[in-house]
Amino acid sequence: MARRNTVRKAEAMSPADAAGERGDAEGLSTVPGAIAGGPAGADRPGSPVALDRLIHERVRLGIVSALAVHDALSFNELKATLGITDGNLSVHARKLEDAGYIACSKSFEGRIPRTEYRLTDAGRNALTRYVDHMAALIESLKER
Repeated sequence: MARRNTVRKAEAMSPADAAGERGDAEGLSTVPGAIAGGPAGADRPGSPVALDRLIHERVRLGIVSALAVHDALSFNELKATLGITDGNLSVHARKLEDAGYIACSKSFEGRIPRTEYRLTDAGRNALTRYVDHMAALIESLKER
């Protein structure tokens, strides 16, 4: 059980925080989501080990992808677009917000609360790296 808690704690941290907690001062892993001291070539573009695990999860990838093509989406618009529950969207959006990939603003329209999400520059950069990484992975598979 202690192992499970350690894994959850590491997943909740930003890659920089996780590197510091692991004592990764020498930069064993420079790719977000890569495992320090993992298989050789884990930081090589196209290596499946080097995927940004924060974005790689299906719902979170859907969130950043939807926000990449819209300036902003409300909670209900995002929920309908992805076809997920309130709780599911809330949990995944919070992880992306904590990582600085999305920004959340809350306001009221009359008496109705409105939560709106936007993709941050860091989120756009992370998505671009993720897509480039996946393209390199696909290309390396084609070469075989």
